[in-house]
Amino acid sequence: MFRVKKLDKFIVKQFGLLFIGTFFICQFILMMQFLWKYVDMLIGKGLSLDVLAQFFWYLGLMLVPQALPLAILLSSLITMGNLGESSELTAIKAAGISLLQALRSLIVVVVLISLGSFYFQNVVGPNANMSFSRLLLSMKQKSPELEIPEGVFYDGIPQCNLYVQKKDLNTGMLYGVMIYKMTDSYEDAAIILADSGMLQSTAEKKHLLLTLHSGEWFENMKSQQMAGNAGVPYRRETFVKKTILLDFDSDFNVTDAGALSNNAKGKSLRQINLDVDSLKHVYDSVGRSFYVDAKRRYYSVPQVSKADSARAVKMASTKTFSFDSIYGRLPADKKLAAVDDALEKVNSEMNDLDFKGMLTADGDRLIREHRIEGINKFSVALQCILFFFIGAPLGAIIRKGGLGVPVIISVLVFIVFFIFDNSGYRMARGGMWTIWFGKTIALVVLTPLAVFFTHKANNDSVVFNVDFYRNLFMKLLGLRVKRAVYRKDVIINDPYYAADAGELRKINAEVDDYVREHNLLLAPNVASVFFKYVPDHTIEGINERMEAVIEDLSNTKDKTVLSLLNEYPYMAVKSHTRPFEHKWLNVAAAVLVPVGVFLYFRMWRFRLRLMRDLRVVRQTNDGMIRRIEEMEQGGIGRAAAI
Repeated sequence: MFRVKKLDKFIVKQFGLLFIGTFFICQFILMMQFLWKYVDMLIGKGLSLDVLAQFFWYLGLMLVPQALPLAILLSSLITMGNLGESSELTAIKAAGISLLQALRSLIVVVVLISLGSFYFQNVVGPNANMSFSRLLLSMKQKSPELEIPEGVFYDGIPQCNLYVQKKDLNTGMLYGVMIYKMTDSYEDAAIILADSGMLQSTAEKKHLLLTLHSGEWFENMKSQQMAGNAGVPYRRETFVKKTILLDFDSDFNVTDAGALSNNAKGKSLRQINLDVDSLKHVYDSVGRSFYVDAKRRYYSVPQVSKADSARAVKMASTKTFSFDSIYGRLPADKKLAAVDDALEKVNSEMNDLDFKGMLTADGDRLIREHRIEGINKFSVALQCILFFFIGAPLGAIIRKGGLGVPVIISVLVFIVFFIFDNSGYRMARGGMWTIWFGKTIALVVLTPLAVFFTHKANNDSVVFNVDFYRNLFMKLLGLRVKRAVYRKDVIINDPYYAADAGELRKINAEVDDYVREHNLLLAPNVASVFFKYVPDHTIEGINERMEAVIEDLSNTKDKTVLSLLNEYPYMAVKSHTRPFEHKWLNVAAAVLVPVGVFLYFRMWRFRLRLMRDLRVVRQTNDGMIRRIEEMEQGGIGRAAAI
C-alpha cells in the first residue's frame, strides 16, 4: 500500500517549488519566441490595453502544454542534482532506498501533470486557439490608417505606394500624404500630394475611401500620346478636397473564414474525430463523382444501329486498319488540324486532372492536419513523462544543482527532441511519412535514452566516466596503452631478484616454443575464428606470470630496472583468437559479412601485434636478466627462497 512518507513530502516540496519557477521561465521564453511572429501586427496599430491583454492571455494559454515538458525536464534535473550535490541522495541510498523508490512520489505528480496537460489541450487549448484566431482577424480588420506606418512607403494597397509623414491615432488624420498610383507601368503613373487626409474602410471591407485635403495631382497621359510625338502628355490638378476609391481586401476573405472552421488546433479530440469523418465523407463523394464522370466520358458506349454494327463487324473481319497509314493519306491542312485537336484535348485533360488533384490534395491535407493534432494531444502529454525519466536520472548521475549544467543538458535534450519532432511533423503533414510514425518518432528515439539513464542511475553505474569510454574506445580499435611504472616513495618488501630472473628465463623459453609452434604472421583460419574457437591458455599463462614479475619488480629502487619495466607492453591475450567470448556472437558476425570482414582483419592485426609484443618481451626479459645479474654481482640483490 502506498503511504506518504516524510521523504516523499520533502522531495515533492523541492520539486514543486522548482517546477513553478521553471514553468514561468519556460512560458516567458516561448511567449517571447512567438511574439516576434506577430510583432508587426502589434506595433503602431493603436491597440488598447484590453486588446493587448487578450492577445497575451490567449497566447499564454496556447503555450502552456509546450512549457510543461520543459519545466518538468529542468526542475527534475535541478532537484536531483541538488540532492546529489548536497550528499542527500547518498544518504537516501545508504538507508536502503533505491532511486525509483525515492522518485515514486514525483512519478505520481508527473503523471497527474501529464493528465492535466491532456485535459488542457482537449478543453482549454482549443477554445484559446479559436479566440486567438478571431482576435488576429479582428486586428487585421482594424482601421486601415493604423496599418500604415509613419515615414515609410506602404505598399499594402494594390497598385499604390502610400507615404505618411505623421498620423493622429485619436482622430485618424494623416498628414504629409504622398501617393504613387500606378496602373501599367511607371510611365503611366499618377503622383498625388496632399497636406492631410482621412482613410476609411467601406462597409463590406472591400474598398478604401481616401479623402484628401489641399493637394495636387500629377498624372502622365500615355494612352493619349500622339503618333510621331516623342513626348508624353500629362495633366496637373489642384484640389481643395478630393475623394478617391481604392481596392483593398483588408486581408479578410473566404479563405480566412474557412481557416477558422478547418483549424484543427482549435478543436477537441471529439470534434476532430467527427470532422475527420465528415471530411472523408465529403472528399470520398467528390472522388466518386470524379470516377463516375471519367467513366461516363471515356468508357460509355455510343448508341448505334444494328446495320452500322453489322457493317463495322464485317469491315473489322475483312480489313486491318493502321492509324499511321490513315494519317499519312490526309492532306497537310487536315494533318495540322488533327494534331491541334489532339493537343487541345490533351491540354484540357491535363488541366482538368490538375484541378481535380488540387481539390483532393487539399482534402488530404486537411485530414492529415486533423489526425496530426489528435495524436499531438497524446504525444505532448507523454512528453511530460518522458522528460521526467530523462531529467531525474541525469540529475542523480551528474549531481550538479543550480542553473548551470542542468540548463545546458536541458537545452541539448530539447534540441534533439525538437529536431526529430519537427522533422516528423513536417514529413507527416506533407504526406511523405505516415502520421503515427511522424508524430511519435521523437518519443521512440528518446525513450531508450530515458530507460538507459534510469537503469544506470538506479544501479549507480558509470555513465559519464571519461576514462571508461576512452578505454572502451581504445580497446575496440585496438589502440595501445603505454605502461607507466614509477618509483615508490615507501617500499615494504624488496623484490625477489633471483626468483624473478629465474621466472623470466622460463618465460623466454615458453615464448620461444610458442613462436615456433604458432606462425602468427599468417592469416587466421576463418572457420577457427567464427565457428571452431579454441582458447589460447598458453598466452594467458605467460601474461599472468609476466605481470606478477612486473608487480614484484616495481618495488625496486633501481632506475634501470624501472626503465626496463616501462618497456613491457600490455598484451591482448584473447583478441588474437576470436572476436567475442560467446560463440553465437561470432556466428552472427560471420553471417553479417561487412561486420565479419572488419572483425576478421581486426583479429589478424592483433595476431601481428602479439608477434611484435612477444619479440619485445623476449628482448626486455634478456635486458632485465642481465641487469639483475649485474646487481647480484655488485652485492645489491638479496637471496630469495625458492
